[in-house]
Amino acid sequence: MIVRFGFVAMSSRVKNASPSKTMTVKAFQQIGQPQLAMKKIIRIAKENLANTKRILYHALAHDISFYRFSSRLIPLAGHALVGGQDFVRALLPELKEIGQLVQDHQMRVGFHPEHYTVLNTPNNEVFAASYKDLIRHVKMLAAMGLHSGHKCNIHVGGVYGNKEDSMERFLGNFKRLEARIQAHLCLENDDTTYTAAETLHLAETVGVPMVLDLHHHRLNHHGEKEEDLWPRIVATWAKEPFPPKIHISSPKSETDARGHADYVEVDDLYPFLKAAATHTDRLDVMIEAKQKDGALFQLMEQLRQKEGVSVINQATIRI
Repeated sequence: MIVRFGFVAMSSRVKNASPSKTMTVKAFQQIGQPQLAMKKIIRIAKENLANTKRILYHALAHDISFYRFSSRLIPLAGHALVGGQDFVRALLPELKEIGQLVQDHQMRVGFHPEHYTVLNTPNNEVFAASYKDLIRHVKMLAAMGLHSGHKCNIHVGGVYGNKEDSMERFLGNFKRLEARIQAHLCLENDDTTYTAAETLHLAETVGVPMVLDLHHHRLNHHGEKEEDLWPRIVATWAKEPFPPKIHISSPKSETDARGHADYVEVDDLYPFLKAAATHTDRLDVMIEAKQKDGALFQLMEQLRQKEGVSVINQATIRI
């Protein structure tokens, strides 16, 4: 099995290159003139996109072809203060440049919308806001010229007093989405509410791929083993242009098991890779450690010492 590693948004190695610079509501209001404030949002967004491009070049220099964009590329996007402002149109040249870079180097990219983007909410206003947020993410991918294989990864959502009803509501609300939005979605299990088995059931029902988060699964399950669920998870990716992907992080500490550590403990991943290799010949692993690409580089060094692992390049192994 060939395994590629990727990282999330920020780089611990590229200095002064945050792709998530923001603008507070207070700062927006203090400008006093909405048009000037809008111009400042666009200026900050262009800086975020320029830094994203710097990080992509850095990734490519280290053979990293798997990357998650920041969902905070555009400050205050979706906030009532900016109304229906079409920032994507204003940023089209910058987004096209990034998309061309991704396509030229056959990278795999995507988004993970914020936690407030939930489809199983019983509140129609929250659903409408979540839908708009997904549309904004998909519009950015479309502006980059990227196909639906480049995903927006979401969680199922809350329980709202009754998990079975909330799962049914997820299924119903998913059907309310446009087909082009549905095509860009994948589902991930979480660490407190929806287990990998429950998330997999929903993913299979609506016909989208599932992302297995190993850290979350180990915190939230009903006795199901990840290796037993894995063949079904792989099957959800059968029609996709990219291989299955998983998330990996290690617990921050014994007292904060849900927090993410700076680096990934190799034995939190290596046994799973050995088991997964019997069901798929390719796998992409998104590292969610605090040290980002630094954690990727350290994990590669640890994996090269493991039996059955051969290093293909700076961010890819064969196991």
